[in-house]
Amino acid sequence: MKAIEIKQATKADLSLIEKISIQTFTETFAPLNSAENLADYISVNLNQKTLKNELENPQSAFYFAKANNQILGYLKLNWGAAQTESLKLKGLEIQRIYVIQEFQGMLVGQQLLMQAIAVAKHKKLDSIWLGVWENNQKALQFYKKNSFVAFDKHVFKLGNEVQTDLLLRYQLT
Repeated sequence: MKAIEIKQATKADLSLIEKISIQTFTETFAPLNSAENLADYISVNLNQKTLKNELENPQSAFYFAKANNQILGYLKLNWGAAQTESLKLKGLEIQRIYVIQEFQGMLVGQQLLMQAIAVAKHKKLDSIWLGVWENNQKALQFYKKNSFVAFDKHVFKLGNEVQTDLLLRYQLT
């Protein structure tokens, strides 16, 4: 595989963001959740209207990981008022970081995480934080390996199921 390139998404990429969002969310969570709850979440949160609003928010950014002109994964960042939680942190939120299943284990997630760190440093923020489903062991291991530590929990609704996300933080300063 050619070197991985990280490219910021633009408004013209809306359909690609929708496609990869649905694909990666389904690949990640379908094995442990009902099809109905997955479909409900996708229809509310990963539709073009919602994604367009997120893409147009000046305090959010989407990035693609690409190689050989193919999208391997993506990253969505929030700062300021765009963050999904009101935390007393001068931080950057990684709201989504997903890699297409066939490209997992090829350091794509690591490259996306490095992009998040670069953005946070550029914005002179103190930390990066995110929520990870407590049952997503693969993601939890990835973040632990990258020095993220748990600092709280929050509720995540997937369809009619209430789940618990662990809030993890990476301290930059």
